[in-house]
Amino acid sequence: MTKTVYFLPMTKSHRVRILAYEGCQLLDVSGPAAVFGAANEDRKVPFYDLAIVSPDGGAVTTNSGVALQSQKIGGQPDTLLVAGGSAGLRAAMAREDVRQWLRKAAPKATRFGSVCTGAFVLAAAGLLDGKRVATHWASCDRLADTFPALSVDAESLYVVDGKVWTSAGVTTGIDMALAIVEADLGAATANLIARHFVLYQRRPGYQSQFSPMLQAQAAADAPFAALIDWMQDHLDRDLDVPTLARHAGYSERSFYRKFTEATGKTPAHFVEDLRLDAARTLLSKGLSVKAIAGRIGLKSSGRLGQAFERRFGMAPSLFREMHAGG
Repeated sequence: MTKTVYFLPMTKSHRVRILAYEGCQLLDVSGPAAVFGAANEDRKVPFYDLAIVSPDGGAVTTNSGVALQSQKIGGQPDTLLVAGGSAGLRAAMAREDVRQWLRKAAPKATRFGSVCTGAFVLAAAGLLDGKRVATHWASCDRLADTFPALSVDAESLYVVDGKVWTSAGVTTGIDMALAIVEADLGAATANLIARHFVLYQRRPGYQSQFSPMLQAQAAADAPFAALIDWMQDHLDRDLDVPTLARHAGYSERSFYRKFTEATGKTPAHFVEDLRLDAARTLLSKGLSVKAIAGRIGLKSSGRLGQAFERRFGMAPSLFREMHAGG
């Protein structure tokens, strides 16, 4: 399986339109817009013709109170994205003029999609039937229940199904926009933008909304949050209960009980989660299975292969083939 790379011709600007509405999430609009804007910098001819559009045009007040200037919906975009929101989402879904424009413009676009709960607007227009889509984790069940003709991927940060691109909550719109730029202009441009934005890393779409690191940090108290940071940085070590208990300052029995209560996983299961999460990231960078096994503390490629297949249903080598940049 290979990545789809468009490398669109430079005969005209690629028209990007981001649909906003009263009460939409500011970062759902500004995040992707900043990525596309950055892709135009240092180019003699801007690649992206970027505009924010809305049902009525003019100033649109976002959920944070910041107003965005917009154009009235219309015309034919090449990339069309719908922002998410809470306040105003139902009103946007209910507007017939919005649905009609989406039904006309989306099929002719190079790609169309949504950020966060913007998927509800596309689904209300009947554009996501039969598609696998992402949305914010808190809205996955509601989206699936309201629109049973689509399939909700409750895990991924963003999903590409044909020409439909959908992302999970808020900041994942930036990850998806970077992937769009990579498809249009290549990985070097997307990586340069990510570096300019001082991002810790570019997150691939398959990465879960529910990373073990983030879940545990949200649930654990201060000693375990610090321990989890240390574990992440020392995956190549022997992270058994005696080692972890000693580092956290607990007896082994007390540590096992308290850690399991705080994270919902035994220490052994949690360590395996961290290691396999790291393995996916390293595989996507093209590292060998043997090299990765050593770096994450699984000692041998055989042990990594068994654990990886048990968790993800495929061999590490196949995952690398599917996701490594090239």
